[in-house]
Amino acid sequence: MFTKDERRALLYLAVVAAAGGVLRVVRSPADAPGASMVAPDLPGDDLARQAELVREATILARPLRPGERIDMDRASAREIERLPRVGPSLARRIVEDRDSLGPFGSLEVLGRVLGVGPGLLRAVERSVTFSGTPRPGPAAPAAGTTVARPLGAKARGSGCTTSGPVPINRATAAELECLPGIGPSLAARIVEDRTRRGPFREVKELERVAGIGPALTRRLAARLSAP
Repeated sequence: MFTKDERRALLYLAVVAAAGGVLRVVRSPADAPGASMVAPDLPGDDLARQAELVREATILARPLRPGERIDMDRASAREIERLPRVGPSLARRIVEDRDSLGPFGSLEVLGRVLGVGPGLLRAVERSVTFSGTPRPGPAAPAAGTTVARPLGAKARGSGCTTSGPVPINRATAAELECLPGIGPSLAARIVEDRTRRGPFREVKELERVAGIGPALTRRLAARLSAP
């Protein structure tokens, strides 16, 4: 089995070969011999798209240089994926969280993202930087504090009227958004699943909804009531 860095090194070599193929196409009408390694379904004369895919793949494949840091308040998901222990799904969640709640501003606040725990924060600590200023309010706690969105505060800043556990089988999508780790899309999926398949008999049954796993149901257990 190859390590993540070894896979990236192999991908980097493939990308370099593909890039050379794309450049040869610019000089010649012949198909790019390396282009199919990056985008096999693209026609050989789609030079602009081939070049863009090569650029994106190069970003993803390039290992971090000694001392290089990723700006978590500005980087794309592709760039964030270069960090140790960060895969495509987590990189997308980080960007979605940043777009929804604003810049992180610190390593501690990065921990608000579902799937980012103490171990991962330690792993990326020397490879990240933060250029943004967190928004004031619950979405941007002071450095060093435990990051957890209160039940009475929505991700997008609108107030929640719920003061106790949320009834999972009666709550609206807006009420579900008040819960930590639940955004608009996931709240809508919960309501849609409940309507289509019937009530949840227990909180753990939320795992039948795409995007919800054991870690999130454990996190929500004390904040939901069922049936």
